[in-house]
Amino acid sequence: MTLTLPLVLGVDGSDASLTAVDWAADEAARLGLPLRLVHASRWERYERPAPSTGLDRPSERVYAENLVATAAERAVRRHPEVKVTTDIVPDDAAAALLREGNNAFALVTGARGRGRLEGLLLGSVGLAVAARAHCPVIVVRGDRAGLAGTHERILLGAGDPVTGAEAARFAFREARARGCTLDVVRAWRCPAHESADDPALAAQPARRHEERASALLDALVRDAAAGHPDVRVRRVTVEGAAHGVLVHRSAAADLVIVGARRRHGHLGLQLGRVSHTLLHHAACPVAVVPQTV
Repeated sequence: MTLTLPLVLGVDGSDASLTAVDWAADEAARLGLPLRLVHASRWERYERPAPSTGLDRPSERVYAENLVATAAERAVRRHPEVKVTTDIVPDDAAAALLREGNNAFALVTGARGRGRLEGLLLGSVGLAVAARAHCPVIVVRGDRAGLAGTHERILLGAGDPVTGAEAARFAFREARARGCTLDVVRAWRCPAHESADDPALAAQPARRHEERASALLDALVRDAAAGHPDVRVRRVTVEGAAHGVLVHRSAAADLVIVGARRRHGHLGLQLGRVSHTLLHHAACPVAVVPQTV
């Protein structure tokens, strides 16, 4: 019997976390996955001490149990068919989720936490997990339309075929599960030193860069598309900076997906400018899909 890996969601009781519960429950139902809700109790102890209950159990533990039970009830009420399990892990939130990611289909986090840095565009836990996990990480953020999935479009930022293959496969699976269009976008720019004052001459290097972008896009999509012939694909090359192009287009998408490199033995944050910008500014949830190189 094949074991189905769960969709793992980190919960902390914040408003952003509750929004993520709803989104993750929808995603688990859509993909036919079990949903695992994880709360890191050490994080809770440092950030929000609960009043003593007079019980033998520590008040932090009681609070954590109530928190995950409430989240689980919310998910089950939304999708009774989804199998929901919970766990309370005595560890730092980022470390706990990264460990959970070793046996997860994907990790899901809210866009903000409950700590003193709540005003930041993305919490430190979400950023650390997106930058280090070896499974896909989805940060649930965006406007109401993007969170509700009303656009019926998935957006894939097309990276290089060697480092973006996993992201492409992930994007095709999402588009198929949702029955929606997949927009694959490759941004390109012509370096300033290749431009010329004469418009006729300036068009030549620009055309070469656009053609190269189109070829890379086709190469990236080719293999992933072969396994999903029923997915409607719209290929687009756009002149401009990739991070700006994708943030702009995320306003018409239900999920934006980008690849990320993971180098063995590298312990620092492994996020490029495109992923970092989307995680802070996209108008819809963001999936960062790692490719080991």
